Amino acid sequence: MPEPQAAPPLSNSQRGSRGRRGRSRRGNQHGSATRVGDGERSQIEIAFAPAAEAPNQATNAVSAHDAQSGSSRGDRGRRGGSRRGRGGSSAQRSIVVSHRGHGGPLAPTHQAASSSALPSLSAAAPEFVPGKPLVPSRHGPPRSRPAKSTAEDLPTRIHEDIENGHYECVICTSEVVQTSRVWFCSICWTVAHLHCVRKWHTNRSNNREQQDQNVEEDQSWRCPGCNSSLVEGPGPYHCWCGKETDPKHIPGLPPHTCGQTCSKARATCSHKCPSMCHAGPCPPCTLMGPTQSCHCGKHTATQRCTETEYGKGWSCEEVCGDLLPCGEHTCSRPCHSGLCGACEIPILSACYCGKEHKEIPCDQRGDILDSFNYGQLHSPQPAEDSEPESELWFEGSFRCYKTCGRKFDCGYHVCQKPCHTQDESTPHCPFSPDVITHCACGKTRIESADARKSCRDPILHCEKTCNKPLPCGHTCPDKCHTGSCAVCTQTIDITCRCGRVMEKSACHQGETASPLCFRVCRTQLNCGRHECGEHCCSGEKKATERRKQKRNANENYEPEHICLQVCGRQLKCGLHTCQQLCHKGPCMSCPEAIFNEISCSCGRAVLHPPQPCGTRPPECRFPCTKARPCGHPIVSHQCHPEGTECPNCPFLVEKPCVCGKKTLKNQPCWFDEARCGLPCGKKLKCGTHECKNLCHRAGQCEDADISGTHCAQPCSKVRKSCEHTCTDQCHAPFPCKEDKPCQSKTFITCPCQHRKQEVRCQATRLNPWPTRETSLKCDDECLRLQRNRLLADALKIDPETRTDDHIPYSDTTLKLFRDNNTWAQGQEREFRVFAGAADEKRLRFKPMPVNQRAFLHALAEDFGLDSESQDPEPHRHVCIFKTPRFVSAPRKTLAQCARIAKTTAAVGAAVFSIKSAAAADRPQTFNALLLKDPQFGLTIDELERALSADLAAAARSGPALTFSTSFLPSDEIIIKATPLASAAAVAASFDATPHSLEAVLTSLKPAVAKAVSRLKFAKGVILCHADTSLNITRREDENSANSGGWSSVVSRGGWRRGGAASDGAPAAVEQPTSRGFMALKKVGFKQKKQVVEEEVEDDWLTAAEKMEREAAEGSAGESDAASENKREGSDTEAVGADELAGA
Repeated sequence: MPEPQAAPPLSNSQRGSRGRRGRSRRGNQHGSATRVGDGERSQIEIAFAPAAEAPNQATNAVSAHDAQSGSSRGDRGRRGGSRRGRGGSSAQRSIVVSHRGHGGPLAPTHQAASSSALPSLSAAAPEFVPGKPLVPSRHGPPRSRPAKSTAEDLPTRIHEDIENGHYECVICTSEVVQTSRVWFCSICWTVAHLHCVRKWHTNRSNNREQQDQNVEEDQSWRCPGCNSSLVEGPGPYHCWCGKETDPKHIPGLPPHTCGQTCSKARATCSHKCPSMCHAGPCPPCTLMGPTQSCHCGKHTATQRCTETEYGKGWSCEEVCGDLLPCGEHTCSRPCHSGLCGACEIPILSACYCGKEHKEIPCDQRGDILDSFNYGQLHSPQPAEDSEPESELWFEGSFRCYKTCGRKFDCGYHVCQKPCHTQDESTPHCPFSPDVITHCACGKTRIESADARKSCRDPILHCEKTCNKPLPCGHTCPDKCHTGSCAVCTQTIDITCRCGRVMEKSACHQGETASPLCFRVCRTQLNCGRHECGEHCCSGEKKATERRKQKRNANENYEPEHICLQVCGRQLKCGLHTCQQLCHKGPCMSCPEAIFNEISCSCGRAVLHPPQPCGTRPPECRFPCTKARPCGHPIVSHQCHPEGTECPNCPFLVEKPCVCGKKTLKNQPCWFDEARCGLPCGKKLKCGTHECKNLCHRAGQCEDADISGTHCAQPCSKVRKSCEHTCTDQCHAPFPCKEDKPCQSKTFITCPCQHRKQEVRCQATRLNPWPTRETSLKCDDECLRLQRNRLLADALKIDPETRTDDHIPYSDTTLKLFRDNNTWAQGQEREFRVFAGAADEKRLRFKPMPVNQRAFLHALAEDFGLDSESQDPEPHRHVCIFKTPRFVSAPRKTLAQCARIAKTTAAVGAAVFSIKSAAAADRPQTFNALLLKDPQFGLTIDELERALSADLAAAARSGPALTFSTSFLPSDEIIIKATPLASAAAVAASFDATPHSLEAVLTSLKPAVAKAVSRLKFAKGVILCHADTSLNITRREDENSANSGGWSSVVSRGGWRRGGAASDGAPAAVEQPTSRGFMALKKVGFKQKKQVVEEEVEDDWLTAAEKMEREAAEGSAGESDAASENKREGSDTEAVGADELAGA
C-alpha cells in the first residue's frame, strides 16, 4: 500500500468552509467557525494518520471532546454552552473525512475503530444510507434539569423553583418563570400568574351576582391557594415588598425582586425586616428586645426579640409581697400578672351584737366597729395583765342578722332591731310615755287626761285613717293601728308587654312587671323563613307600623324580629351546611376546597386539585379489582366508590348455625347469621327452666341480662295451696311463697250446667279454701232450655240427631276447598292430627304454591292457630303454631260444611224468591202530593206561602218531616215529604215509616186541596209516589180500585199506630179491626168538620197532645193482639222453612 501523501496546509477560509459544512447552517449563523475549525483539525489529523494510530487518536479526540461538551452541558443558563453540547459529536465527522481521504471501501480495522469511537445507541440517531456521508444530528444529548428545591425556608424554595422552572400556577398549572407577571397571597404566600388571578376574581364576582342579584354585592373573594377570604382585589404587578411596580429582572438577584430592603413590619415585634426584597414570610427577628421588668417589678431582663413576651411579660417566681386591699396582709403568691386579688386569709371575727363568733375570709369582713359587751359576749377568763376595760369592749366585723334582744331601760321591752353595735349606756325604751306623744298613726296628740303612765300601757288609737305610705306607693286605708301596716289590696290596671291587653290586678307591692297575654306574634322574621312565635311580643306594634310604611324588607327590622338561628341548609356540595345566620335567598357556594387528588376506587381515573368541595370521584369504566375476603372468584362488575360495597358473593356454601347444633347447606357465602330455627334448650341460671329463644349466639340466652340466679320465665311450679301453677317470675332457688291469692281462673256453673262464669282461685298458703261463690243461680234462659227439653221429650225429638246447619269455616276456606277438595281433605287430616297431639307445638308443611299456602293460612285461622310463611321462593313454606287462643279442632269437617252450605244456599234462594214475589205484589206507599193543572204563572214561593201553615202543622203533629216543592216536566207541581235524619229530630218525634208517612199525607191532602181550590192555584190534588229523581211511579187515581180499601184509610191515628207497631203495619192492614172502620167513617163523613175544628182551635199544641193521648189509649189494646199474631206468624214461617228444607 503506498504511503499516504501529506496534505497541503489548509487556509483559514478553507477551515471556515469546512466548519460550516460540518456544523450545518446553525453553526454558521452563530459564528462559531473557530471552534469548528478546531474540531476539523483533529479530524484531519486522524484522517492522515497511519492505520494503526488512527483509531487511538480518534478515540482520544472523541473522549476529549465529550469531556468538553459534558462540562459545557452543565451550564444550562448559557446558550453557548448548549450549542457546544449539541455540536460535540466529532467522531462521526472524523469517519466521514477518513472516507473521503481514502476514497474507497472501509477497511475492517478502521471499521472497528470507528465503531468503538461511536457513542451509545440513541433513538435520535440519523438514518444510515450506504455511499452517502453520515449527517450528524442537530440535537445533542438531553440536558439534565435541576431538581425541585428542598431548602428549609419558604422564600428560598420559591426563588429557586421559579428560577429553575419548577413552580406551577395553582390556577392554570403552567410554570411561573422569571419573566411572568405574578401575584402572591399575603396569607399562604402562593404565587400565581397575575392574569389567571384576575380572571379568577372576575368569575367569582359574576357567580355571586347570578346567585343573588338583590343582595348588596360582597367584595370578598377566595384565594385560589388557601381558600382564605380576601377583601382587596388583585392589583398591579409589583415586587415582593411592594415598593416597586412592574419591576425589571436584575441578573444575579432572585426573580421578581427590586433589590431593596424589605422593611416590612413584623406582627411580633417593632423591628422591620432587614432582608432584601423576598417572597414568602419574613424571617424571624434576630435582634435583642427591650429591657423588661418582671410582674412584681423586683427584677429586669433583656432577651432576644423572638423570646421576649411583649404581651404577657415574665415572672421571676419570687413571692409577690404586695399589700392586699385589706391593708393588713401581703400577697403570698409567686410573681404574677395583674392584681393580687382579695385577701382570703381566715380570721376569727365577732358580729356587731356579739352573739356569734366564726372564722371568715378577710375580704368578706365588714367595717370593724367597736361594740359594748353588756354581758352577751362569753369570752374566756382574762389574762392577769389585761386591762379591765378591754373586757367591756370588742370589735365587730359582720352582721349575724339575729335580733338584738337587749333590754331597754324599762327592763320589760327588748330591742327588736337586727344585729347592730352596742352602746355603753342602756337604750331608752321607745314605748315610754315621754317618747310616744301621739296616737299610732301620728295624727292625734295624746291629751294629758289620757296620758299613759308607763311603757306597758296601751297606745291609744284615733278614728282617722292611717294613711302611712306603703312600699308600693299607695297609702294604708285602715284606721289608726299599731304595728306594721297590712299588705296593699288595691286594684290597679296593668298593661301586658305587647300593649294590646289591659287587665285589672291586685297591687304588686311595688314590683310591677308587665304580664304576658296569650296573643302569639305572627310577624315574619328578617330571614323570611321563620315567624316570631313569641307570646306577647314587645315588638309587634313596631312591626305593624313598619309594614304599613312599606319599607324595604331588609331595613329597620326590630331587634325582636332578627332571626338568630343558624341557616343549617345543606350546601350544594352535600357535605357541609350553611353556617351563616338564617337569611333570604339561596345559600352561598361551599367555601371549602379539595387540594388532594380525587380518584376512583382503583386509581385509574383521577381529578387533579384544586377541586371544589363536593366534587365526586370520577366514574371509572374499568372493572373492579378488589379481592373478596372469602376467596371466591370475583364477579365481574364495574369499579365503584369506596363507600359502596361489592355485590354479595353468590356462591352457596355449608355454614354452621349460630348455636352450633346443625350445619346448614346451600347458604349464601355473604350470610353470617345462619340459623337453624330450633329452640336453644340450654338450662338457664335457675336450673329449672330452659332457654326458649330460637337459634342464637352463645351468651344471648333469656337470662343474659338478668342479675342473680333466676330467670324471667314464670315459675310454673304447682302450688301447694291449690292445684294451679305459680305465675310469679322465677324465684329459684327459693320455694314459692304463696302469700298472694292465686290469680288462676276456674269456672263455676249453675245446677243445669248452662251458665258458666270465670272466677279467680284466690287460694293462699294460709287460706287454701277461700270463701267465694261455688255455684250460680239459673236464669230465665236456663228455664227456657229446661222447657225446651221437656217439650222435646213430649214431642219425642232427639236434640242430638237434630240437624245443625252451623258452619265454623269462613267463605274463603270453603271456596279454596271446592277448588281442590281431594288435596284439601289430606291437609285437613294433618291439621286434626296436629290439633289432637298435646305435645306438638309446631307443624311445618313442605313448599307449595301460593294458592295452597293461602288455603293453609285460612284453615289455620278457622282452627284458632297461628300461621307464618317462611323462606323465599321457591322454598317458601307454611308453619303452624299453637297459641293460647287455640281450643280444639272444629267438630265438622270441610266436606260436611260444604254440603250444608249447598243446601242452605238452595233454601235461601227459594225463600228469597217467595219474598221477592210478595214484595212485588205489595203496592208502593204514597210519599208526595201532586197538583194537577196548576195556574199559569204560579211560583213556588206563592204556593209555599199559602200552604206553610198546613205543612208546618203536619210536620209537628206526626214524624219529623220536611216538604220540598218542585215543578215537573209535565207542568204539574209535586210536594214531596222527606223524613228528617238529624238526631234531635229523631229523638223528638216518632219513627217515620213509609206507612206513617202515607198516613200524614192522607190527612194533609184535604187541607191542601181546600187551600188550592180557594186560591185557584190548581184544579185538583192527589197522592203519588216519587223516586229520588222525582219520577212518578204510582198515582192515587190509578191504584184506587186495587187498594183493597185499607190503602186509602184516612185516619188521624193511623201514623201513630204505624209508628208504635213499626214493622207491624202490614199485619194491621191484613187484619182490620172495628176501630179501622170507625176511622174510615170518620174521615169519610166528618172530614170537613174536623178541618173546621182545626182552623178555629186556639192552641194547636194542646189539641195535638189531646189527640196523642186518645191514640195511645186506642192502640194499647191492639199491641197484645199484634204481638201474639207476630209470634204465631214466626212459628208458621219456621215450620214452613223446615218443610221446604225436607223437600
